[in-house]
Amino acid sequence: MNPPMHVHILGICGTFMGGVAAIARAAGFRVTGSDRNVYPPMSTQLEALGISPTEGFDAAQLAPAPDVVVVGNVMTRGQPVVEALLESTLPYVSGPEWLAREVLTDRWVLAVAGTHGKTTTASLLAWILEHAGLDPGFLIGGVPANFGLSARLGSGPYFVIEADEYDTAFFDKRAKFVHYRPRTVVLNNLEYDHADIYPDVGAIQRQFHHLVRIVPGSGRIVWNAADALLRETLAMGCWTPLEGFARAVHGDALWTAQPLPGAADFSRFEVLEGGQPLGAVEWSLIGAHNMENALAAIAAARHAGVEVPRALAALGAFKGIARRLQLRGEVNGIRVYDDFAHHPTAIATTIDGLRRRAGAARILAVLEPRSHTMRMGVHEHTLAPALAGADEVWLYTPADLGWDTATVLHALGGRGHGSSDIGGLARELARAARPGDQVLIMSNGGFGGLHGKLLAELEKAGQRA
Repeated sequence: MNPPMHVHILGICGTFMGGVAAIARAAGFRVTGSDRNVYPPMSTQLEALGISPTEGFDAAQLAPAPDVVVVGNVMTRGQPVVEALLESTLPYVSGPEWLAREVLTDRWVLAVAGTHGKTTTASLLAWILEHAGLDPGFLIGGVPANFGLSARLGSGPYFVIEADEYDTAFFDKRAKFVHYRPRTVVLNNLEYDHADIYPDVGAIQRQFHHLVRIVPGSGRIVWNAADALLRETLAMGCWTPLEGFARAVHGDALWTAQPLPGAADFSRFEVLEGGQPLGAVEWSLIGAHNMENALAAIAAARHAGVEVPRALAALGAFKGIARRLQLRGEVNGIRVYDDFAHHPTAIATTIDGLRRRAGAARILAVLEPRSHTMRMGVHEHTLAPALAGADEVWLYTPADLGWDTATVLHALGGRGHGSSDIGGLARELARAARPGDQVLIMSNGGFGGLHGKLLAELEKAGQRA
């Protein structure tokens, strides 16, 4: 018997590449990899798979030679392992290309794209298919609590993928999602993001148009009918039936929803198709944006054959997603939440959702401007309005941030605070917080373990009291 093919993954601890690793392992490949700055949840997931990543990107990791090297999009020219790879005769591919070639060829791919809501919508869609007994494969940029992992090979024909518009690899500057050849596509929304690779929103629209161009005529595109930029994009050409959704009645929206009485936080809502009520959802999530995500998932699942009543039942059993308004702990009546929000629109909707649940309780919002777009200062003038729904705001301002946050802090008035030290920030938050407060920590990274540091400081403060 021949030994299993050896796949070596560069940048294995990224959410996407870690998912590729899990799927490759399940498909029978021998998997190794490397990365730096490892943190949960991906480090935990890899450990559970029995994969211990090599630390760093030195050239020695290519010996003995793997059968193929899968290159994550964090890898750049100049890194020793990349230079050694290019000098060698080893075959190499990007993560999306490897996935498309080895896994997705014979699958019904359901791709979830958009600036916001991809992880939640993909998680909801995968769970609806699972609840219906279809055993889908999936690769999601987060960890749905119902599954406890971000990726799975699955045995059924369906495969749900979070379809990112970020570029594929240093040698392939197309958006990741053009590799997947989906039959069902969700287009949640479209805004300017990824300023490090896209000069303007028109460049992002062009990438979305490229995705639309590869969806077959027998497929389905589920789109946010209230999004003007998506409408413009679809006007560039579309060859696939469309189903629109919107949170309120809209001319092009087949799917709509409305909160039920007493559910101002959107934790209970009614689903309508063509204005006709189909049933209600009562679930653990909050926020109008999540109600929209649910509509998109219901529509996409029906294209795969899951009827609406079954989808509604699945949503009622959905347990949430790691790092999406996830309660990390409560000490002395102070609740500490972790959220992935890092774009002004996502920040505003996250705060709004928490406000609707917390009522008059104080919200202390803490933001790490960590994404490339954030670090470039692109959102300097939209960040303060996005944070305005919080009672107090802290911005983490490391020395290498790249822009002066004084404008944002000034716009927030006395509510705005800056801190350049995570340990000091934890202590300052612990001093400021009082029973009943909701502390919302937002970052698309690990934030230096701030959540745990703050909970520890709150415990110490409680012991001293």
